[in-house]
Amino acid sequence: MRVKVVLAAGLGLMLASCAGVYGPKGNDTGGIIPWSPDNELMAYELAESNCAGYNKHAVFRSMHRVYGDYVAYECRFEPPPRRYTWR
Repeated sequence: MRVKVVLAAGLGLMLASCAGVYGPKGNDTGGIIPWSPDNELMAYELAESNCAGYNKHAVFRSMHRVYGDYVAYECRFEPPPRRYTWR
């Protein structure tokens, strides 16, 4: 139990530290994440963690790879698309 708490706290600290000065902003309809190379690597986890609080999934709407711009996402009830599997 203690290990899970420590891991969860470490993950939360890591996500908060890579989100930039103002951090990610979001609500039940979607949100934005300040763009940086580090934030781009963690963008999906940040967006999913916000949308999961509303029982939704994140769908990325735009990403401009310029400092000062944002990664925009939308929260939807539909599950994320499944990848095709070949048999």
